[in-house]
Amino acid sequence: MSDAWKSYPRAPRPGTVLCAAAALPTRGTLGVEVGGFPVLLVRAGGLRAFVNACPHQFLPLDYRGGGVLSADGAVLRCSNHAAGFDAGTGMGIDGHGQGCWLDQVRGEVRDGQVVIGGD
Repeated sequence: MSDAWKSYPRAPRPGTVLCAAAALPTRGTLGVEVGGFPVLLVRAGGLRAFVNACPHQFLPLDYRGGGVLSADGAVLRCSNHAAGFDAGTGMGIDGHGQGCWLDQVRGEVRDGQVVIGGD
């Protein structure tokens, strides 16, 4: 996993709380913002977290609403331009997403909270 997200302005420090673990859907996504830094939490067979910015135009993937995770949990689809990204890796797989990557953030559950991992 790349740590490219750490170079973003306002990138949170490891250990920063993103939300209560109970706020996560059983399956789906939750967009959160901490200190002006947007994160998209993804639950589909595990927990993933990405900078919530489509590399096509840097709008949040859920800009036009939730429901950005495919029914099978395999694809994240930008609500603005329909760019498709692998929900496990963030790799662009179709549309405006091809050749791009979502920056993955280290997210983990600790003591009932979802936090930035890596410390």
